[in-house]
Amino acid sequence: MSSEFIGHVSNREGSDIVPPKGPVVDKDYILNHATAAEEAGIDRLLIGAFSTWPDNNQIAAYLFAKTNRIGALLAHRTGFMSPTLAARQLATLDQFSDGRLWVHIITGGSDADQQRDGDFLDHDRRYDRTDEYLTVLKKVWESEEPFDHEGEFYKVKTAVSQVRPSRQSRIPISFGGSSEAAFKVAGKHADIYALWGEPLDGVRETIGKVRTAAEAFGRADDIRFTIAFRIVVAETEDKAWEKASSILQKVKAIARPGGNGERLPSNAGSVRLREAAARGKVLDKRLWTEVAALTGAGGNSTALLGTPDQVAEAILDYYDAGVSNFLMRGFYPTEDTVTYGRDVVPLVKAGIAARKSRSIAAE
Repeated sequence: MSSEFIGHVSNREGSDIVPPKGPVVDKDYILNHATAAEEAGIDRLLIGAFSTWPDNNQIAAYLFAKTNRIGALLAHRTGFMSPTLAARQLATLDQFSDGRLWVHIITGGSDADQQRDGDFLDHDRRYDRTDEYLTVLKKVWESEEPFDHEGEFYKVKTAVSQVRPSRQSRIPISFGGSSEAAFKVAGKHADIYALWGEPLDGVRETIGKVRTAAEAFGRADDIRFTIAFRIVVAETEDKAWEKASSILQKVKAIARPGGNGERLPSNAGSVRLREAAARGKVLDKRLWTEVAALTGAGGNSTALLGTPDQVAEAILDYYDAGVSNFLMRGFYPTEDTVTYGRDVVPLVKAGIAARKSRSIAAE
């Protein structure tokens, strides 16, 4: 299976431990970060979507206009526009990018974030809506003739689009969510299923559930998997732990979820990360969980920690478990992205190539 190595870019510099700085839409930061990632060998950058952030479609358009090779994994929240309009917007952006776009579907893990934009459906109903949304969206990309659709959430008549995705019948669809409702929709629609950085046993469990859900649609072998971590890499293991200690102290200085009456994130992915963190501060070989424990695991918050060789070895364990794409987000955004692309990715690629060679030789 082919592999992609993915980083992250935001509208301005900042992270859990780096205070936001610069203008809200910092064009210089976006360009410098994307250029550095491209030069370091990163394949694409995740561009997130939240109710308080600038429009990420326009960030992606800017990134594509200013770079030559790097792709985008564009987060797209369903339920806030017609799927016919979304299909045209995404296909147009894919045309301008010459086929460098993947779309990551966000159904909505946070009720509060959804409600800021007027969405008050409950968790499972949002997934029902996403199912219908993706059905219509894909049909717009694939249909040459006008079509009608009348469902529970959407009704369209003679829908058709002049614009199609650039290099394929449709843009690759990435999908996330750790609930049973999410598995069902992923099994039907996802080309790529995205996991947060769980221990290997949890990853194998989730891969099995997604493939089982996909069997009902005859696509159990069609889905690839992406896993997301933070990254703490240094030239020696001791120095990596020194860096981790510094990161942890900075995280501790931030108000902790649950400490002032705040509710911990209730989505299934966050719950699973907190359960993993309760098992120990280091799981498997290199999975560092202390930041997830401190922050309530509101997002991508577990890390792979060690030297480049050690982190690459840990990534290859996930490859052996069935994961093909690896998303690393830094505590120090540009510095960590460059370190990942320059020092870790070549080692992982070499390990994957060796595995493929052994497999061919054994046939």
